[in-house]
Amino acid sequence: MSPARPGVEAVPGSIGADGMAETDEAALADRSVSVVIATRDRPQLLSRAIDAVLAQAFPHRLEIVVVFDRTEPDLGLERFRPEDGGDGGDGERRVRVIANTRSPGLAGARNSGIAAARHAWVALCDDDDEWLPGKLAAQLDALAATPGARAACTGVLIRYEGTDTLRRPDPAKLTYGGFLDDRMTEVHPSSWLVHRRTLVELIGPVDEDIPGSYAEDYDLFLRTARVCPIAVADEPLVRVWWHGASFFFERWRTIDEALDYLVAKHPDFARHPRGLARILGQRAVAQAAMGERRRAVATAGRALRLNPLEKRVPVALAVAAGLPAGTALRAAHRLGKGI
Repeated sequence: MSPARPGVEAVPGSIGADGMAETDEAALADRSVSVVIATRDRPQLLSRAIDAVLAQAFPHRLEIVVVFDRTEPDLGLERFRPEDGGDGGDGERRVRVIANTRSPGLAGARNSGIAAARHAWVALCDDDDEWLPGKLAAQLDALAATPGARAACTGVLIRYEGTDTLRRPDPAKLTYGGFLDDRMTEVHPSSWLVHRRTLVELIGPVDEDIPGSYAEDYDLFLRTARVCPIAVADEPLVRVWWHGASFFFERWRTIDEALDYLVAKHPDFARHPRGLARILGQRAVAQAAMGERRRAVATAGRALRLNPLEKRVPVALAVAAGLPAGTALRAAHRLGKGI
């Protein structure tokens, strides 16, 4: 495992004796939000994402930090709209544009945005996704109603080939053990809102050492669940667009290496056979897709011994036998699921 990279600069302040940043009341009082959108070579999709954030019915300060990764920043996107009487006004809207100054890739770009964020809460949004009206307000209300929570997600609509599939997170499952057992596709980074100080001081930055930044969001969810409860606004308030333009679409070697890294980083998977079998099943599919049939069959066998019902095992064996991996992936996407 690579040496740890330097963290995002901490916000000045102290941590309470209970390990949580500030008291519940103080942490929730400031409802200002910084939205980090990392982007690369998708200007039309980015424009849709920015417009959807700015259209939020949200009477508090809101900024978007657009982070250009490995591309020249488009400063023409910057704008400022004072809603309540100028800079610092409660309802101001601002778009800022910066370059990724950390490691190339999604993880480094997100950390660059988090470091530049000026507000109390940080939200993530992929540049090809779309927030729906009321998203931020519903999340902050859910946080206020969930004692100790410092992060929140929402329900999502997964759009694939013109069809929306509704996925709602189950609050009872959003625990550390729950995330070890199940990746929970319904918990999506574009619906993620977290208290910035808690993120910086307790949870830690997005992991920039995960190969290809694949599953960096899953790693973040695991680490968050160890620190604090996660609130849920279960309405579908984000539309997640799945399409062939995704930077992870069929990048099988990256997926295999990243999942191997993730298991090594979180040894508690060893005590969660269902979750470990799931990851081994994903790796077996990726290995089969790369033409590494013997390795894929061996990995699938390990998954089967951990969980005889692991549904990715037959998919991996079918791909090893000649089924195009893209066909299997697209079939799963039509159900609003990944592999």
